[in-house]
Amino acid sequence: MLERFLEQTHFTSQEDFIKNFKIKVPENFNFGYDVVDAWAEERPEKKALLWTNDKGEHIQFTYADLKRYTDMTASYFQRIGIGKGDRVMLILKRRYEFWFSIIALHKIGAVTIPATHLLTKKDIVYRCQAAGIKAIVAAGEPVITKHIADAMPESPTVEKLVSVGPECPEGFEDFHKGIESAAPFVRPAHANANGDISLMYFTSGTTGEPKMVAHDFTYPLGHIATGCYWHNLNENSLHLTIADTGWGKAVWGKLYGQMIAGANIFVYDHEKFTPADILQKIHDYRITSLCAPPTIYRFLIREDLSKYDLSSLEYCTTAGEALNYSVYETFKKITGIRLMEGFGQTETALTLATFPWMEPKPGSMGVPNPQYDIDLLKPDGRPAEDGEQGQIVVRTGKGKPLGLFKEYYRDPELTKATWHDGVYYTGDVAWRDEDGYYWFVGRADDVIKSSGYRIGPFEVESALMTHPAVVECAITGVPDEIRGQVVKATIVLSKEYRPKAGPELVKELQDHVKRVTAPYKYPRVIEFVDELPKTISGKIRRVEIRQKDNG
Repeated sequence: MLERFLEQTHFTSQEDFIKNFKIKVPENFNFGYDVVDAWAEERPEKKALLWTNDKGEHIQFTYADLKRYTDMTASYFQRIGIGKGDRVMLILKRRYEFWFSIIALHKIGAVTIPATHLLTKKDIVYRCQAAGIKAIVAAGEPVITKHIADAMPESPTVEKLVSVGPECPEGFEDFHKGIESAAPFVRPAHANANGDISLMYFTSGTTGEPKMVAHDFTYPLGHIATGCYWHNLNENSLHLTIADTGWGKAVWGKLYGQMIAGANIFVYDHEKFTPADILQKIHDYRITSLCAPPTIYRFLIREDLSKYDLSSLEYCTTAGEALNYSVYETFKKITGIRLMEGFGQTETALTLATFPWMEPKPGSMGVPNPQYDIDLLKPDGRPAEDGEQGQIVVRTGKGKPLGLFKEYYRDPELTKATWHDGVYYTGDVAWRDEDGYYWFVGRADDVIKSSGYRIGPFEVESALMTHPAVVECAITGVPDEIRGQVVKATIVLSKEYRPKAGPELVKELQDHVKRVTAPYKYPRVIEFVDELPKTISGKIRRVEIRQKDNG
C-alpha cells in the first residue's frame, strides 16, 4: 500500500527522511476507495480492525468485511438523503459503527463531524446551528439520545436521527436495520475533489466557543508519517491508541495512518478507564504497539506490571501533553521500551516527533516532520535562535502542506487571524536545542512574564508532578506590583496528603520545585483545590483560573 503513495518507503536517518520523504497525491483521492477498498481487492482476508469491549465480546473485521459494511452504510446514508457535502455528526464512543460510518461518509463525499458523547443539549444545539448539520448518528444510550432529542427543537437543519443501538428511541432510525435492507451501493460518479471538506472537528479550545476545524480529502495522506514513521507500524502490527472517537486523536491513531501502514487496529470499547484492564488487553491479545497520553502511562506504571506478559509490546508513543522524565525512565526500566513523543494539533497532522532512528530526549517533542516547514518566531516576528522561546509556526509560502487544515469553517476572520502572509501560527510556544529537538513551553497566552523571565507553565507543572503529594496541577501567572507577575500553582492533592494541606506543605512543594528546576520558577502562590477547571476534552482551562484570580 505504501508504494502507492511514496517513492521511498524505508528510511534510516533523519537526513534520509528529510531528503526523500515525498508523498504522491492521487487526483480525487478518497480514503474509502483508495485505501480501504484497495486493501479489500488486493488482500480481502487481511485483518483490519479488532474490536473488543468490556463485556467480553470481540470481533475481527477483515478488509473484505469493511468494504461490505461501509458500502452497505453508504447506500443506507444515501437512501435517507445524505449526499455530497452534507454534514453528519457521529456520536459513537468506541463503537465499531464509527468506522463503518466515517468511511461510508467519505465514499459518498459527505462531511464527517466526530463528537464526544459528553455533549449536553446546549453543546449539540451550538454544533448543529454552527455547522448546519443534516443528520446525527449516535450510540443508542438514554443519556446520549435524550440530549440529542432535547436539542432538536432548536436544530432546524437536522433531518435524520439514527441510533446504532442498543436502544432505538422514538424519532430515531435503526442503523442496523437500515444497512441490512440497503440496496447494492453504486459508487458516485464524482464523490469528491481533493480540496473538498471531508472532516470537521469542533475544537474544545481553552478560550471561547469551539472552533470548526475543516480538513479536506487529502488529510488522511498527511497521517502517513503518523502511522508509518512515528507509530512505526507495519503489516504485522496490532496497534492500540487510547482515544474516544469524538476526538481528533482517533483518526490520528485508529484509522488513517494505521490502515495505510497495513496494521490491524485494536479497539477496546469500555465505559471506565481502568489501567489494569488496558494491561490485561495487551497481555491477552498480544498487542504490539501502544499510543497514549503521558497521563495514561503514569497510571500504568503504578500497577504491578509483573502480573502481565507485556513481551508482545514492541513500540510505544505518547502525545497530548509533554512527557515527564520520571515517567519515561520508570516505563523504560520496567518494559525496556523507550516512549517516543509526538506533537500536533486538531488543525494539523503530526508536526513534530521522535522518529524510530532517533535517540529520544524525554520531555522533547522531537524534530519537524519533513512535510511541514516548521519554525519558531519571536513576538517581534524574527526567527528564534537555538535556546530562545518562540511560537511554533508552519510556513506555507510554497503551498498548503498535507495534513494542514483547510480553514475554520464559516469563519474567514479567525482563519486569517491565525494563518496569514504565508505563515500558520499554532499558538504554542517552544524552544529548540542545539541538536534541533523542540521542547514545549505552553500556549502563547499561558506563558508567564516575571521579573524579566519568561516561564512556561509546563516546566513548573513537570517539577511539581514529581512530588508524591501532587495528582494534578495548573500553573498560571497572577499580577504582582514588583515583578509584573508571579507564578501560582493550583494543585489537586493525593488522598494521603489532603489532611496535610497548609503552610508546611506549601513550603515543602516550593522547595521541591527549587531543587528540581531553576529556583526563579518556583510558585510563590499555591492554592489547593478539589478539581481543576477543564474543557469537555479534558484540557485544563488556565484562562478560567486567571479570570478568577483577576476578579
